[in-house]
Amino acid sequence: MIEFISKSVEETEDFAEDFSKNLNGNEIIAMYGDLGAGKTAFTRGLARGLGVEENVTSPTFAIVNEYSGTCRLYHFDMYRIESWNDLYSIGFFDYIDNGVIVIEWSENIEGALPDTAIKVCIEKTGESERTFKIEGI
Repeated sequence: MIEFISKSVEETEDFAEDFSKNLNGNEIIAMYGDLGAGKTAFTRGLARGLGVEENVTSPTFAIVNEYSGTCRLYHFDMYRIESWNDLYSIGFFDYIDNGVIVIEWSENIEGALPDTAIKVCIEKTGESERTFKIEGI
């Protein structure tokens, strides 16, 4: 397990950018954390490390945002996903093995995640401080 304490959004993004160097371009990253924990900030840094030049935003209303860099990056928000039928209707399983998949609100699809998923748990430990615990890498 990797544990990292971030004291700012910038530190979170820098950490995620460095973390991206451990990826081969075909991972599923399951993110856990409350609203405002830093899931999108982590994804922005990860995207930067993967060569994405576009502005990375939360996919809350789109459900998935797609980005191109050194590999494809698919950023999902599963907050409103409640069933396997929902996953099939958004085409989630078609994205697997086609790039890096980052999933916010992974707890909503826990049963659909493969054993190989990298789990990123984020805990607010202060006003701008966050503790990241990463398993599966």
